[in-house]
Amino acid sequence: MAVSTELSPFRPGTGRRPPYLAGREEEQSLFRSHFDALRRGESAPAEILVYGPRGNGKTSLLRWAKREAESDDGLDAHWLVGSNIPAPADFVARLGLGSWLRKIAPESVSIGGVGVSLRGGEDRPLLLAEALEARAKAKPLLILLDEAHTLKPEVGQWLLNAAQSAGSEAPFLLVLAGTPDLRTRLSEMGASFWNRATKLPVGRLDESAAGEAIRRPLAEDGIGVEEEALARMIGESHGYPFFVQLWGRAAWRRVRGAGGGGGAVTMAVVEEAAGEFVAQRNDYYLDRFRELEEKELLPAARAVAAAFPEEGLLSNAAFRRAVGRTAGDGPGRSEAAKALEHLGFVWQTRGIPSWEPGIPSLMDYILEHAPPPDDDE
Repeated sequence: MAVSTELSPFRPGTGRRPPYLAGREEEQSLFRSHFDALRRGESAPAEILVYGPRGNGKTSLLRWAKREAESDDGLDAHWLVGSNIPAPADFVARLGLGSWLRKIAPESVSIGGVGVSLRGGEDRPLLLAEALEARAKAKPLLILLDEAHTLKPEVGQWLLNAAQSAGSEAPFLLVLAGTPDLRTRLSEMGASFWNRATKLPVGRLDESAAGEAIRRPLAEDGIGVEEEALARMIGESHGYPFFVQLWGRAAWRRVRGAGGGGGAVTMAVVEEAAGEFVAQRNDYYLDRFRELEEKELLPAARAVAAAFPEEGLLSNAAFRRAVGRTAGDGPGRSEAAKALEHLGFVWQTRGIPSWEPGIPSLMDYILEHAPPPDDDE
């Protein structure tokens, strides 16, 4: 069967909003309730923190939130990335806050042809809070800050303190999204954001949501899907949203490649699409393998993978023991554990002190390809 070259509704790895944001109804409801408060001119109930391993759709959720906020022109929504804010002045420039700061404290800000320059020191968070508050009172303000773990500690502390002050006085909401170790990163900034924010852990989809993430975009394109074929795609994706999108695209391309409208994803189609899915999945595994190897984390990752029960979670004590087998019991163990969490190899969800794999099937890949502890080659 031919492969379609048309633009697929499935978009793995792009960070774009998928055609159907499956399994995130609770998160969407929370965002809407906060947006409603802002539109009424009220302070948001709380800031929002989105965290989880890569490939689970954090960026897609934030893109949905931005579009939802802008749907009736009631909110002034802005998308920022932590690594693009190396200094406070960059945040001021990107939000267009220079003119507000000049009204509040003309002597503390200079706006030239090359950007914004801040003067002074200790009063900067207070000045920013006043500018954010004035801006939000003119029109409710939403800031979606992706990859918040990449913020420099001094910039993060400055921004988060100002946001807390402004959010208590005006219709202003700050949303942070980042890796599973975002709590540690925020602690390094000396910020209390983690404790005061509403936390949304974004992980793998359950079977029903994974099925809808495949079924709905296909149906909207006039393509049906047999239950047996759908079950195989769900099972082999393990509910990992990136893999769900890979499967959807591979199957869609085979049906569209047959020509004409409509059609159906059958087991025969899935068999043909499996080669594309497996090849791209394995490329993704290899990227993660090399990442662990470059950071000298393969031994610890292999030990953790071997310690995981066949089903369920890994206790915190068992996780630390597994990491300690290769990293020792001193600072090395702590650093290796933090690094594995940062990479999303493992992570902890809301209110559970145990660990779950970021991608269960990646554990099998690591066990198969990483050398065992007694292998000297």
